[in-house]
Amino acid sequence: MSFEQWAPFYRARFFMLFNRHERAIEGLRRALEVNPQFGRAASCLGYVYAMLGRDDLAVRYFEQATRTDPGNAATYFDLGFIFDRQNQKEKAIEAFEKAVALKPTLDRAWYGMGLAHAVLGRHDKAAEALGRAAQLQPMNPFAWYNLGMAYAALGDRVKLAEAHAHLDRFDPRMAHKLAEHAALKTD
Repeated sequence: MSFEQWAPFYRARFFMLFNRHERAIEGLRRALEVNPQFGRAASCLGYVYAMLGRDDLAVRYFEQATRTDPGNAATYFDLGFIFDRQNQKEKAIEAFEKAVALKPTLDRAWYGMGLAHAVLGRHDKAAEALGRAAQLQPMNPFAWYNLGMAYAALGDRVKLAEAHAHLDRFDPRMAHKLAEHAALKTD
């Protein structure tokens, strides 16, 4: 790796800090011109395009980053996030699965995977993934709420009660919503 790729990369990162997206894009593209295998630059470019709502370009650069840096779990998560945002749940799940295979403690990938499974009606898989997210982040009310909803959809009142009790210990408002929504879902 040469200084030629790093100078425009770090300049672009500086512009990213100040939301100067066009300047950041210029620098990241320059870094990729110097070294097309520069996974970090491709990933950052995907991130900038995602921030701008240009999901088509975000996917393109996140996929490039996964090819050039296949061991980067965060990039697979980012790709899954964009697929999820595009309502491509199967592709999102696939990307989240690759992320957690590389880094099993990546709670946000487990969470995204769980939500995608829930949307597809796979509540058993949703509960499994959301359970991992809740285990990794025991104070994440959204993980516990959605885990409870998955249990409600499965008709598992015991596990629903356990999720509710855990949630009620640190976020009573969210626990109340879970009790209210789960009752509507299961009656």
